[in-house]
Amino acid sequence: MKRSSLREQIFKLLFRVEFNSIDEMPEQEDLFFDSGDLIVTQKDRDYITAKLRDIVAHMPELDERLTGKMRGWTIERVGRVELAILRLAVYEIEFDDEVPAGVAISEAVELAKKFGDENAGSFVNGVLAKFA
Repeated sequence: MKRSSLREQIFKLLFRVEFNSIDEMPEQEDLFFDSGDLIVTQKDRDYITAKLRDIVAHMPELDERLTGKMRGWTIERVGRVELAILRLAVYEIEFDDEVPAGVAISEAVELAKKFGDENAGSFVNGVLAKFA
């Protein structure tokens, strides 16, 4: 699976964090992978779940960093789709040495355009530009 596809699957699982407790996420992961909608290798599944768990472990810090960059916005005001995308991108920018900041931002904007509302791409780009 390509990196962008892996990132999209991580985003989809990260989005579920907004609706489920952290304790429920292993079950959510199983439901996600076992639904039959997505066929992944064990290697890809391991990569996706490892990244998801690392992002979730860093969420308080990610939210703190986002709050520091968003002027006039709070975490609570940001749409859930956009928040999941921002958390993923900030994680990649700040904690994942394998992903260049420009790639993380570009991929986040594409996810926002695909899954968010009509202004999501601009919003995500504006917030993440402050991290570059």
